[in-house]
Amino acid sequence: CLAAFLVFGLGSAAAADCRLALLLAVDVSSSISDGEYTLQRDGLAHAVLDPEVQAARLPRSGHWVSLALFEWSGKHQSVIRLDWIAMQGPADILNAAETIAKSPHSKTEFPTALGHALGFEAAMLSTGPVRDQSKIDVSGDGPNNEEFVPAVVYATGLFNDIVVNGLAIEANEPGLTEYYRREVAFGTGAFVISANGFNDFKRAMALKLLRELQEIELSDAGHAPKVVQ
Repeated sequence: CLAAFLVFGLGSAAAADCRLALLLAVDVSSSISDGEYTLQRDGLAHAVLDPEVQAARLPRSGHWVSLALFEWSGKHQSVIRLDWIAMQGPADILNAAETIAKSPHSKTEFPTALGHALGFEAAMLSTGPVRDQSKIDVSGDGPNNEEFVPAVVYATGLFNDIVVNGLAIEANEPGLTEYYRREVAFGTGAFVISANGFNDFKRAMALKLLRELQEIELSDAGHAPKVVQ
């Protein structure tokens, strides 16, 4: 239930060696086939290893990015695939990509509980490093269809210091990108990127990660991120 998520704090606001905690949330609900899961998993691993993404993720002035990933579907079906790892060098990035690439398909036959997934994300961020900023990447191929919607979670105040960005996989649900913009994206500078089907996931994810990391660089330089929907 939603109340269970309200006990989690969201970390200290103090300055930290971690400049960004980035949590990736991947849809594995019943609409995702084995082949589509593989395209998501491999696309994520390749995006993490993309040279431009790597360059943006490596430490700046001793401050690094921390990364974690979990899979979500129904209200009680969330599985951590990559626990928090500090991206302090190329070896850490390679370790993260290899861990993602080896993830088995959860083979879930459950619905799409976006609200519950966001609650799990808040709880997972509470176990992450002390950081300057928190961002969540939510990717999926359909709207919420189980229990409470994202707006219910956002109304709790748990996400006041968190930016939620979306990657809408336009495959089965017409207008999903607009749904993600309206219902999922949250916080200053939040944005949504579209993937034109699962075969386009790798490109879209690399673009999304690069954009998020470049916004952190702008913030480090004293420039506010541009708000783009």
